[in-house]
Amino acid sequence: MLKDSPRPRILMCRPTHFGVHYVINPWMHGQVGRADNAKAQTQWQQLHDLLCTLADVEVIEPGDTARDLPDMVFSANAGLLLGDTFVPSVFRVPERDGEVPLFGRWFADYDYEIKELPGDLSFEGEGDALFHPGQQLLWAGYGVRSGIEAHAQLTDLFNVEVVSLRLVDQRFYHLDTCFYPLPGGRVVYFAPAFDEPSRQEIERRVAPEDRIEVSEDDALRFTCNAVRLGDTIVTNHASDALQSKLNKWGYKVATCDVSEFMLAGGACKCMTLLLQQDLGPDAGSRPTFASPIRTGRVSLRGHLLDHGTLNKAMDVATDAGLGCSVEQFHPAERRDQLSTATLRITAPTGDRLDTTLGELMKMGATPIDEETDANLVAVDLPGVAPDGFYSTTIYPTDVRVDGRWVRAAGQRMDAVIVVEKQGGSKGGAGVSPANAVQARCVLMRDLRPRDQVVCHVGGVRVKTPELDRDDEFGFMSSSVSSERRVEQAVETLAWEMDRIKARGGRIAVVAGPVVIHTGGGRHLEQLIRHGYVQALLTGNALPVHDMEHHLFGTSLGVDLSRGVGVQGGHRHHLQAINRVRRAGSIKAAVDNGVITGGVMHACVENEVDYVLAGSIRDDGPLPDTKMDLFEAQQAYARAIEGCDMILMLSSMLHAIGTGNMTPAGVKLVCVDISPAVVTKLADRGSVESVGIVTDVGLLLNLLAGRLCG
Repeated sequence: MLKDSPRPRILMCRPTHFGVHYVINPWMHGQVGRADNAKAQTQWQQLHDLLCTLADVEVIEPGDTARDLPDMVFSANAGLLLGDTFVPSVFRVPERDGEVPLFGRWFADYDYEIKELPGDLSFEGEGDALFHPGQQLLWAGYGVRSGIEAHAQLTDLFNVEVVSLRLVDQRFYHLDTCFYPLPGGRVVYFAPAFDEPSRQEIERRVAPEDRIEVSEDDALRFTCNAVRLGDTIVTNHASDALQSKLNKWGYKVATCDVSEFMLAGGACKCMTLLLQQDLGPDAGSRPTFASPIRTGRVSLRGHLLDHGTLNKAMDVATDAGLGCSVEQFHPAERRDQLSTATLRITAPTGDRLDTTLGELMKMGATPIDEETDANLVAVDLPGVAPDGFYSTTIYPTDVRVDGRWVRAAGQRMDAVIVVEKQGGSKGGAGVSPANAVQARCVLMRDLRPRDQVVCHVGGVRVKTPELDRDDEFGFMSSSVSSERRVEQAVETLAWEMDRIKARGGRIAVVAGPVVIHTGGGRHLEQLIRHGYVQALLTGNALPVHDMEHHLFGTSLGVDLSRGVGVQGGHRHHLQAINRVRRAGSIKAAVDNGVITGGVMHACVENEVDYVLAGSIRDDGPLPDTKMDLFEAQQAYARAIEGCDMILMLSSMLHAIGTGNMTPAGVKLVCVDISPAVVTKLADRGSVESVGIVTDVGLLLNLLAGRLCG
């Protein structure tokens, strides 16, 4: 090992074979063959000479064996060094693999201890790992060239705290292109190069007065690819504004033109590797650090290639800022067979891992570590779940308690799971082992102190159907149907409603006032009278305008037969409300002959359950309208119990609310003129969901004609 020096020590590699011979980053696009080696050598020598005034510089002389390694000049990517331990890079791009043994030989010759990372990781050295001067802290970039999987290894190898920062701009493919730390806990960085959680992490750790956010113009001229030596910062470029800020911090800025190397995506820092690090206290007095990085594994089974399920699952992980790799993949041998895959997911924290695993479980992924019991945490405040609570989906869910899988009752979306042990885990008197443990889905507001809530995803198993199956029918193909396909969709819908009616099933309709405004009320009335509707879920407006239309022939004061407003029509809905309030209820108004037709009359006469959920905008309201939000939600939930199908007609808020409390297995049909509304319902994940983009009055007309003749 080289002798310690009172001056900084750095390693450079002479650009004997430098050029742009391939494209492995955005800076290289259009630059192949355009780099001038002679000019590059001159610029490198000027940088070398400048650095020699500030530090002891060691130089690797690449021989003929490096002829095909034009990027070896960027010695920062050789690896990472602390004390006498050198960790070589594991390049993601094969074009640079040949550099590894050459740099390794140099460090071995000087008796450094070389510790290699596993070959299935990617880590590109000091380009993506910067020690913070004076602290046991390593800022580590990932997401473009290095993988987050290496960060836990670095924590163990160097016993430092590793802060993982995700890079999201391909132009800033290494951390040292957009970030550098300074003594005193200060940093200089280009914020847009990072994702939002990484920016928040920087801001959490570094006070505003200790951060300099450089401009895009500075960043694109590689001002952050800088070398700090003492109180001097060496960089390719720095604007007057940036230099002024650095001067106030006590730094001198020395610029050195390395524009030829920028053709390959590198500048001053890329061409230097620090051989000495100052981390503050001696190693013996440092605390022991544990990595916050967590890893999970999931299995996938299905038409993973045909329908892009494997890519979608990987996108879920990478879009969330996590590392994702395929550990095993077994493709199907025939189209009618299913493929299987195992994914390894690595996250900066356990919470982010749990969140992403939860999203993957919605896609049908199954956590592999299923032999772990669910983590139960007691509620300490009424209506407040413990941190890290598991949030349910629409799919049947099992939790593992005392080594036994238990199905959660009352399945619905966006609830928590409460586990109750009756008579002890082995079963008390009169309690069989099968019933000793119960699990149920509970709304957060209904939690009570000491309730045991399932937290994180360990010990949770979701029974997700094959989401990408290739059925010929599959109930309207779980899609969004365009207007050109409305008649075909109505035929399929009518066929299914006939089947449900024939077996004595239950169909609920969630409807908004647009049903009345578009003239669809009489068609909905027909469906009710012919026994195709067992429950109506709506707000205050639909029944008001339905009864207004029955009493006055208008809806919102508009004559529906002519499409024009009538004089005094703006009072009609209030008059309708007043008459029902005088009667005492909708049913009383029907029984007393006040209301003799329409949707609500049909509901009363055919004993169809109806629930009216109120809102702040409601006039009146009607006596039947539930203005207590919790009461209305509970009534909606009771009304859809046992339903085989829910038909949602132009009522975005009521439809989404109902969809969230509906378990898997119930067919959902959302009809709206707005594609955004039907897509939101179809995207909830149920294979039994379909959206139809059309006028609701037209659809009801076609549907009633098909079913009611």
